[in-house]
Amino acid sequence: MIELLHQALLKNGLLVGFAVVGGVIGISYFLSDRLTRGRLHGSALAVFGGLVLAYVGGSISGGKNGIADLPMFAGVGLLGGAMLRDFAIVATAYGASFADLKKSGLPVVLALFAGILVSFVSGVGVALAFGYRDAVSLTTIGAGAVTYIVGPVTGAAIGATSDVMALSIAAGLVKAIVVMIATPLVAKSIGLDNPHTAMIYGGTLGTNSGVSAGLAATDPALVPYGVMAATFYTGLGCFLAPSVLFLAMRALCPS
Repeated sequence: MIELLHQALLKNGLLVGFAVVGGVIGISYFLSDRLTRGRLHGSALAVFGGLVLAYVGGSISGGKNGIADLPMFAGVGLLGGAMLRDFAIVATAYGASFADLKKSGLPVVLALFAGILVSFVSGVGVALAFGYRDAVSLTTIGAGAVTYIVGPVTGAAIGATSDVMALSIAAGLVKAIVVMIATPLVAKSIGLDNPHTAMIYGGTLGTNSGVSAGLAATDPALVPYGVMAATFYTGLGCFLAPSVLFLAMRALCPS
């Protein structure tokens, strides 16, 4: 019976991949609701769970692709591949309206660029403190501090190693969790109580899961505005990090 199940899993890798990803997401959102009442967003727990599975799979198989190196879970590698990743990013970007962004005015546009640059520089500073000196690693980790989506997208584009991309995801995950927890605590003091400031807030911090969970805990009516700006932030980060910011880092760190 076990052998038949094993063969079925091997022959239906993509379905197994969907089941694994769906299971991780379902458990993550359940834990988010029951343990944190939604303050720690389910997507952040899902990313953390994925990192744990990748570590366990890599430790067992000795490979470089995490759980996808185990034959019965090879379908996870397709779901986590570049094609579906980029499709998800493009699909998310289509949910934002450029007309609404223009109505919000110059402050939100400035917040987008300032938020990306500050996050990137902070990530590069941390990478330097831990001994990274090459432009590819510094750019990838800096991009991870922008968001945990921008990090791996940038790393894949400029040829970063898998361990550096994992660090970039971890950096973005930490940022998302901090934003989730801190938003309702600082909302009153920074005037986060209307759509305009919500868009500036989302454009400055940019992490979709962090901003959405934080604003939901503050005022659910503000979530669409913050998330729309955060979506532009992600798209702009995916454009700037592997191009302009990488060229800047290569000029500063030619080695």
